[in-house]
Amino acid sequence: MSQIVTLSEERVTLPNGVEMTCQFVHHPGGAAVVALNEEGEICLLRHYRPVAGEWLWELPAGKRDNDEQPLLTAQRELAEEAGVEAMHWAQLGAIYPSPGVFTEVIHLYLATDLKEVGSHPEEHELFELHWLPLARALTMAQNGEIQDAKSIIGIFRAVVRFASG
Repeated sequence: MSQIVTLSEERVTLPNGVEMTCQFVHHPGGAAVVALNEEGEICLLRHYRPVAGEWLWELPAGKRDNDEQPLLTAQRELAEEAGVEAMHWAQLGAIYPSPGVFTEVIHLYLATDLKEVGSHPEEHELFELHWLPLARALTMAQNGEIQDAKSIIGIFRAVVRFASG
């Protein structure tokens, strides 16, 4: 596996004129996808994460490779992990998962009008693929069963988008 992050220490001037030294963890960023099928089910992965030491519920997602556009990352990851492609894509905004240290930005997308293409996850990924009713995923996000921040935010933003028409 290639190196994902780099570290630096930089001198910055804040908007109020104060100068300080900051440590930065540079990350290429990524994309996450709220994929909804015709039955109103959302694609969730039950993903084993060694850093957490447990299985976490997550949206299909991944890091940007070689400065690719975030939408291309989302499309690639949806096909690799969920085995589907989407005809319709909508932006759900971007988030900074840990802005105190990381430069990482995750772009969130809503994918609909899906067709199966067969998944091909990377060798180092260990996950189970699930399609659950969107209402169930929202409950899981609300009650803490889903702990992954990008997934919680993506689910909430998708629900709000549908509620507002």
